[in-house]
This record gives sequence, C-alpha cells and structure tokens, in this order.
Amino acid sequence: MKVHLAVDLGAGSGRVLAGKVREGKVELEELHRFENPGTSLPSGLHWNILGLYREILKGIATGVERYGKIESLGIDTWGVDYGLLDKDGRLLGLPQQYRDPRTQGFEARADELVGNDALYDATGIMPFFLNTSVQLLAEKELTPDALNVASQVLLIPDLLAYWLTGELAVERTNASTTQLFSPITNDWAWEMIEGLSLPKNIFGRVVESGTLLGNLRPEVAEEVGATIPVIATATHDTAAAVAGIPGEECYAFLSSGTWTIIGCELMEPIITARSRELGFANELGVEKTVRFLKNISGLWLIQECKRSWASHGEDIDYAGLAELASVAEPFIAFVDPDAEEFASPGKMPEKIQAFCDRTGQKVPSTKGEILRVATESIALKHRLRFQQLRELTGKDLKRVHMGGGGIKNSLLTQAIADACGVPVYAGPVEATACGNLITQMVATGDLASIAEGRELIRNSLPLEVYEPKEAGKWDEVAKHFEAILVLEK
Repeated sequence: MKVHLAVDLGAGSGRVLAGKVREGKVELEELHRFENPGTSLPSGLHWNILGLYREILKGIATGVERYGKIESLGIDTWGVDYGLLDKDGRLLGLPQQYRDPRTQGFEARADELVGNDALYDATGIMPFFLNTSVQLLAEKELTPDALNVASQVLLIPDLLAYWLTGELAVERTNASTTQLFSPITNDWAWEMIEGLSLPKNIFGRVVESGTLLGNLRPEVAEEVGATIPVIATATHDTAAAVAGIPGEECYAFLSSGTWTIIGCELMEPIITARSRELGFANELGVEKTVRFLKNISGLWLIQECKRSWASHGEDIDYAGLAELASVAEPFIAFVDPDAEEFASPGKMPEKIQAFCDRTGQKVPSTKGEILRVATESIALKHRLRFQQLRELTGKDLKRVHMGGGGIKNSLLTQAIADACGVPVYAGPVEATACGNLITQMVATGDLASIAEGRELIRNSLPLEVYEPKEAGKWDEVAKHFEAILVLEK
C-alpha cells in the first residue's frame, strides 16, 4: 500500500486526507479537519494563515504516525488570494480575504488604467472585484507600504508550500486565476502588470502542476516525524476537482457545491467577444489544458434557506429538505439564482418570494414550494450555461460529469439531467481531493497520466448515472425561465 496526503483548504474549513492505493483502487481517509474562519481586524478581513499552517502540520504528523512512509503531499486551496514576502522571505502582513471591501471601486479603476476588455483579451479572465489584479491595484493605491518593499507574491497554496519546503514558486493553475497570467504565452501578462503599475519584480517563477518542489525542510521533517516530498499539485481547488472528475467521451464537467463551475477541458483558450459577453473564463488545468468555464450559484440558495429556517428554530437536515421539495408542485415559478439580491446571506426564503412577486409569478408559500422553485431554477440556469458552452466550444457535448458535494442532492442532480437533456454521471463527492492525489501520483511515477488516474477513480468510486426524463416538459418551462431572465435585465 502506498499513501499520499492531500491538503484541501476551503474558504470555511480545511482537512488533510490520506489517499491509500492498493490492489488497483484508491481509498480516502480524513486524518484531520479544522475550521478556517475569516478574521476581522482593524486593517480588514484576513486569513489566519499561521493557524492554517499549524493545522496542516498536525494533519501531516497524524498521517506519519498512522502510516509511517508517506510518498508525497500536495496542497490545494481557493484562488486569487496571496501573501507578500520581503527579500528575506518574511511575510509582510496577514493575507487579506477576497471579500475584503478594500477592492470596492477598483474594478472600475482597472478599466480606466488598461481596460477590462483588454484584461480579458490578455488573460482570458472576466473582470471581478475579487481578482488578484484588482486586489493588488487596491493595495498599491490605498496601502502601498508592503508592496513597495515586497520581493515576491505567492498565492495561498504556494505560500504554505514555501513554508514547508523553502522553495519559491507559483503553480500554474492558481496563477491563472489572478487575471495577471496569460493562457496564450503561459507566462505572466507583463503588459497588463505594467499597465496597472504593479511592481514586475514580485512576479516570480511559475511551475506546472505536478512539479516536485522538494522535501520538507529539515526542521519541519523533524516536527512531523518524516521527510516527505512536496508536489505542486493542481493547487487551485477547482483545477483539482476537474482533474478528479473521471469524465469520458465528449462531456462537460460540473464541480458542484455552494457554487457550481461548469465547463470543458480544452487544449487552447477561447477568447472572443462572444465568450466575454457570456462571461466565460479561461483558467488553466493539469497537463497543460485550459478549463473553459463559467460559475453558477449552486447549492447556495438551498443552504441559505436551511440556515434561515434553523435560525428560527426549525433545523431540518438536507435529506428532510429534499423530501419537502420532492413532494411540492413543480414549475410554479422561477428565479435567477445569480441575481444580485441572492448574493448576500440572510432571509433567503423571503428573497425568493419577493423575486417571484416582483416578476408577476405565483409566490411559493410553503418550505417545499420555495425549495422546489430554487432547485428547478438552479437546474435551468445549468441548462442555459450548458447550451452556451456547446455554442462557444462547437462541441456536441453528450453527457455531464458532475463531482463534489452537490451530487448528494439527488433531486437537483436529476433536475440538471432533465433540464440539460443529457445523462449526468455523478461522482466522486471528493473530486477535489481525488484530483489533488492523482496529480501527485503522476508526479511520483505511480501513475502514467491523469487519464490513468481518472480510470483509477472510476474503478474505486463507482458513478451514479441520472438519465434525463420528460425532456419536452423541460424544453417548455425553459422558455418561461429565460423570459424571466430577460425581464430582469
């Protein structure tokens, strides 16, 4: 048996998992889980990066204690956020969170300086307030002290890997989320960096996913009890999830959770006026692929309804919510899951009812009706993006491969199959950890390719297939849904 460790950090929690490979199958075991709450300081919203590092060390030590020899480890996290280092490698302040309000107005400022269309054409990434480009621009103009003395910018997984190994590098999949990296030249988008007046010297070496960074520093190895190779895996969590979704034939991927990311793996970016108009991004993936994708609000509406009802003393588990939705009347009304009023937390049932009332539809009154409206609307938004993906790529996509926690909601997964009119192959739930692990295993020579890794996942974690039903009915209600979207523009 060979054991690899996957460090998987999300914006709310993190964990260290062991991937155990034996007899042609992989088993996942959670070794250590910990919270990753945002921290509000007088200087804004920050990540407790030192606390995360300590928790990662605990998880690694647990793996060593349990299994002895560890073949490798790799880290994946969310994108865009960063830390700045001085010339001696010291961290210049706690990394700030992408939702920190300091970026307000700076998307427009970037447009003034270089043009948001030009940024998209150079990087394939849509303008957004949380992009690294906008964060660094805000830092330069509001609080420039750290940026003036910085010698290196590292994204969150790269910073943690630097502390583990002493090696400075930025991994390609996460670099591609910054809106400062070119998928065409496979290098930093120097013209955009210069146009934003950002210091060019802080943008250092970029490495491919699957690069061996080195072993744990001697001090770290002594603390955790072993010398372990550290791999720059697919460090962006979505890139890892896409790598871990065992797709076959001509398919679209869905990485499904609070957010859904829908897209295709391509060998070249698609950067056109139409792709910009529809808001599709070109992020980079394993084996030099392009993840051509679009974000959709996934389980967020349902999660927020649950939270709202729990705050009033009605804490219903997700299975109970799904049962309420399944017996409610279908297609009574629709909402745009990505509408601005749904972006912030709180009072989600009331927001859904208000949207339906404002658009002249029947207002859902029961919990089941509200959840049914949310579920069908989310599925129909998937249909719209699936059709746009077909249009932009020119691919006759025959199936959807869906991974992540969203596949636990069987009502939503079936609705996506029905709405899109193609089979949905659901699994694995732990797509991100699987992608992290198989990228490491290719780097260590335990697998020949990502394709072989996906075959390992298929053999280990069987997929559930949802065949589309009642296609004609969904075609009809899609017209009503799209009319609501037009009305809201």
